[in-house]
Amino acid sequence: MERFVGQARLEWWANHETCLEEYGIDLTVAVDAGGTWRATGRHANALDATQREGWDFLMEMDPCFSVAFPGEDSPGILVRVFEAEDGTLTLTEVPDGEIR
Repeated sequence: MERFVGQARLEWWANHETCLEEYGIDLTVAVDAGGTWRATGRHANALDATQREGWDFLMEMDPCFSVAFPGEDSPGILVRVFEAEDGTLTLTEVPDGEIR
């Protein structure tokens, strides 16, 4: 995949069996010639107060989520998420072997 633009899910997994939360996002992913994976996005829908509280809690605990692309039922690429003040999400791939 060199470029993807569409919807995906951010999933926060407590362990290999327990997904605590998932968030729909509008996502743009680009992979450069060197294989570096870069992505930006936004929440697909505005978070209500309860969802925002959960999001903030998970981000504070550990901003690592799995990205699941359309048609995928299992966790995908592990990413670290940064949220800017304007709500833009920047996702960077977590290197293999790095764990929570």
